[in-house]
Amino acid sequence: MSVLLLVTLQLISADSTRPDPTMEISFAEKRALVTGAGKGIGRATALALARCGAKVTALTRTQADLNSLVQECASITPVCVDLADWGATEAALQEVGPIDLLVNNAACANLQPFLDVTPDQFEQSFNVNVKAVLHVSQIVARGMKARRSGGSIVNVSSQASQCALRDHAVYCATKAALDMLTKVMALELGPHQIRVNSVNPTVVMTEMGRLGWSDPEKAKTMTSRIPLGRFAEVEDVVNSILFLLSDKSNMTNGVTLPVDGGFLAC
Repeated sequence: MSVLLLVTLQLISADSTRPDPTMEISFAEKRALVTGAGKGIGRATALALARCGAKVTALTRTQADLNSLVQECASITPVCVDLADWGATEAALQEVGPIDLLVNNAACANLQPFLDVTPDQFEQSFNVNVKAVLHVSQIVARGMKARRSGGSIVNVSSQASQCALRDHAVYCATKAALDMLTKVMALELGPHQIRVNSVNPTVVMTEMGRLGWSDPEKAKTMTSRIPLGRFAEVEDVVNSILFLLSDKSNMTNGVTLPVDGGFLAC
């Protein structure tokens, strides 16, 4: 073997351990809006987008959460508003300016047995989980369409949209509605090069998730139905969101992407 060929093979071998730069996701010069960004998946998504170079606006209704988020990442622009307030949301988003990437993460989960559901609980859940997504997306998508810039929207749904869960009648219904809203948005906005998809996680180990599923016996009732045998970590969901927002998924539109370890496959 010639010395030149030997050196070439050694260089190829050394380079094979390096990350492939084509696989990196960059959102440089992109403007992103994340709702429900104070805690959990929304907060982690806002931070991840900022690390990937996006100019991030984080929206939530709790000022203390925004304060701590900005302390963690000073480049993030905070917006404090209750998405259930249609007028206040409209005014707040007019101040934000153009958006290229939208993550509709804000949601509420009021769990009751079916026979105990009240009109107020039903209305609150649909106002936040569906109506607010419609409203924020309308505002952002109108701007994308007017600029002819295209864009990407990701709605954070749930495996509960496709699987009945005890005491989750309203929550399951809101997420099922969100999945269909995602598909119709994809259909109507696609011609404007605006892609719309959803991620549908199983139980996620946020702070709230750990509290709610810390009992081993309760957790086993769910993990036993997940082929991978575990709950999702926050980064599992965030990585899926980043992929769907990015140019790596340019031909992915109108999908509901399970992040559930195979729960819905069973």
